Amino acid sequence: MKKWLFLIVLLLIVTGCSKDKENAADSEDPIIDGTQDENSPDEVVTLPYAAPFSGERSEEEFTTRPVLVTINNHPKARPQSGLASADIVYEMVAEGNITRLLALYQSELPEKIGPVRSARDYFIDISVGLDAFYVAHGYSPDAQMMLRTGVVDHINGMQYDGTLLNRSNDRVAPHNSYTTGEHVLEGMKKENARTTIEKIPSLAFYNSADDVPLSALASIIDVRYGSSEDFHHMYSYDTLTQQYNRTSGGTKTIDHESLEEISLANVLFFEVVHQTIDKAGRQQLDLTSGGKGYLFQAGVMKEIEWQQLDGVLVPMENGQPAKLVPGKSWIHLVKTNPGLDQMVTFTP
Repeated sequence: MKKWLFLIVLLLIVTGCSKDKENAADSEDPIIDGTQDENSPDEVVTLPYAAPFSGERSEEEFTTRPVLVTINNHPKARPQSGLASADIVYEMVAEGNITRLLALYQSELPEKIGPVRSARDYFIDISVGLDAFYVAHGYSPDAQMMLRTGVVDHINGMQYDGTLLNRSNDRVAPHNSYTTGEHVLEGMKKENARTTIEKIPSLAFYNSADDVPLSALASIIDVRYGSSEDFHHMYSYDTLTQQYNRTSGGTKTIDHESLEEISLANVLFFEVVHQTIDKAGRQQLDLTSGGKGYLFQAGVMKEIEWQQLDGVLVPMENGQPAKLVPGKSWIHLVKTNPGLDQMVTFTP
C-alpha cells in the first residue's frame, strides 16, 4: 500500500514540473537565437525630423538655408555635377525651347555643382519665394538689375570667376563654370547672408510610396520642349525601387561626379503662361496665377493644379497641397501653348 502511495505522489510531482516548464516557455520572449517570431509585428520607428523639401526623415533637424543654383542643361554641359544631391530640380526654358535647371539644395550640399549658368528674372523670383541663397554665372538685363538692387542674397560668376566659381579644363565656355559646396558657404559669409532656414514651404508628404492611392497607371512619361531631341526627356518607373529614372536625348541622366543615375520619387508638370520678350527669344513667365498640372508618383498619374503659396510653387489637389512621396522631385514648367496635353504624354 505504501508502495502505491509513493508512486502516485511521484507521478504528481513529475506532472507539475512539466506544466511549470510549459508555462515558462510560453512566457519567454518570442525572439529565439536572435530571430523574431514571424507572426510578431515589426516595430515601425519614425525618425523625428523631416526634410522640408524632400520629406525624407532623419534623426537630426534640417536647419540650413536652401541654396538654388542655375545649372546649364545644354547637351555640351551634360552630365552635370551635383544633380543627384538636389532635393528638387526645376526645369524651364531660358530662350526659345532651350531649357535650364534650377537645383535646390537643402538636405545636403554636394562637393561640386555645375556647370553654372546665367540668371533670368523668373529664376530669381523662384529663389526669392524659396528664401534661398542664389548662385548663377551671368545674367539677362532684367536679372542683372534685380541682382544689383539686392532682391536676393547671391553670388555670381561675373564677380567671382576664378575664386568662388572656377572653370574646368575638360569643357569649353560657357559650359565649364563650377562651384563647390565649400565655396557656396564661403560666398554666404562674404555676402553677410543668413545661413539658417527661416521659411518652411507648404509641401505635404505621404509616409511612403505604398500610401499613394491607385490611379491612372503611368510607367513611361515623355516631355518635349520643341522639336529637338536634345530636349526630349523620358521618365521610366522602376517598380522595385519605386523611383523614376530619366533620359535626355536618349541618354541616361546621371551625376558626373558619382556616376549615380538620377532617381526621382515625384515628377511634376506645371502649365505656365510664357511670353517672348525680345529678339533673343528670352521669356517672361507668369508664376503667380497658377494653372493645370500633372503629378506622377508610385507609377500612377494625377491631374492636379498648382498655386503659388507664400512664394513657393505648390502642387494642389482638392484645394490642399497634394501629397508627395518622400524623396527627390523634378518639376517641369511647360508652356500653355502648346500646353500639357501636347507636350507631355504617358503610357501605362
